[in-house]
Amino acid sequence: MKLSKFSSEDLITFEIKSTEKEGVIRELVELAAKSNLVKDKTELYNDVIERENLVTTGVGYGVAFPHAKTRSVRGIVIAFGRSDKGIDFEAMDKKLVYLLFLIAAPEDAIGAHLNVMARLSFIMKSEENREKLMNVKSPGELLQILDTVE
Repeated sequence: MKLSKFSSEDLITFEIKSTEKEGVIRELVELAAKSNLVKDKTELYNDVIERENLVTTGVGYGVAFPHAKTRSVRGIVIAFGRSDKGIDFEAMDKKLVYLLFLIAAPEDAIGAHLNVMARLSFIMKSEENREKLMNVKSPGELLQILDTVE
């Protein structure tokens, strides 16, 4: 699965500014809203926060996948953010989060949504892949890594 088809270079930042969870999610939603697939960024933000309040999407190893199935998008959108300082995302392993993938999917895209989450989870299990994403210099390079890592 080529994850780049759900993202683009303008949906990627290596300079997350916020130091707290809600601010980070707001930054990622602002990025995602650059996609013409996002119909309503306020609704998207509210849906991601509502999902985050159920249980943290900080999966550990410095990674978080804030996400929502929502009416606010017309297709799957992935926005990426990196924080060099780390963010307390209430991760399951209690460690700071550095790599964040916001995933927004239409409410009826259940299978595709799960496939995207599974692929990202698989990629991020590898310490080598996490290190690559911590050191990548350009959005294009990041997308290429996501499409080619095993």
